Amino acid sequence: MKNTIFKSITFLLLMVVSSALYAQTYTLKFKTNYGKFDVLLYDFTPKHRDLILSQIKKGTYTNAQFNRVIKDFVIQGGELDDPILAREAKHPEEKPIRLAPEFSPKAFHKIGALGAGRDSNKEKASYYNQIYFVVGKKITESELNDLEIKKGIKFTPQQRVEYLKNGGQPRLDNDFTVFGEVTKGLKNVIKISTVDTKNELPTTPVIFSITVKKNKPKFYKKTSLSAGISAVNY
Repeated sequence: MKNTIFKSITFLLLMVVSSALYAQTYTLKFKTNYGKFDVLLYDFTPKHRDLILSQIKKGTYTNAQFNRVIKDFVIQGGELDDPILAREAKHPEEKPIRLAPEFSPKAFHKIGALGAGRDSNKEKASYYNQIYFVVGKKITESELNDLEIKKGIKFTPQQRVEYLKNGGQPRLDNDFTVFGEVTKGLKNVIKISTVDTKNELPTTPVIFSITVKKNKPKFYKKTSLSAGISAVNY
């Protein structure tokens, strides 16, 4: 009986969190030669949110490319590692430009997650102009358990439900910053992940551009479970 009540409460809490998630400020509208998709930016990763918004305004992601595609793993766009590191090597006197990581249990590598690429820096800081979307694969409970031991982390109930039901790339959690998720058109992201490639580069260029939509504020009535939780500030 106690176990049943616990499961019911856990499910309701997950529903509250899921509803609150959609009270975010910005949606990114991706247009590609393989279709369109929408991405919700997280307000609880504000530095990465503001960075991509500023780069979109500068035109960084106008006619950009998904230039690294790995089936069942990720599709990656923007600047590649080699050009970034080569440019930085020319000026060893200057500190590489990186953005400090923003890890949150609410932002994890489920299928459709938007993440920021990085090099092997020990701070796990992100590149400024490299993004990726998780395509992922099926995950087993034993794999999650092994990852908890290996990485010294604990997956939340919400993360476990998502990974076990739909899959993803949990091995990237707490190593790369996730700052958004696909909310519409995920099939087009999956479609891109299946294009023909040579050394991970699509043989036919996958071009994308991003525009920004500001979402209308949403407010939720507080229940006994959500009392004290502001959906707007989630």
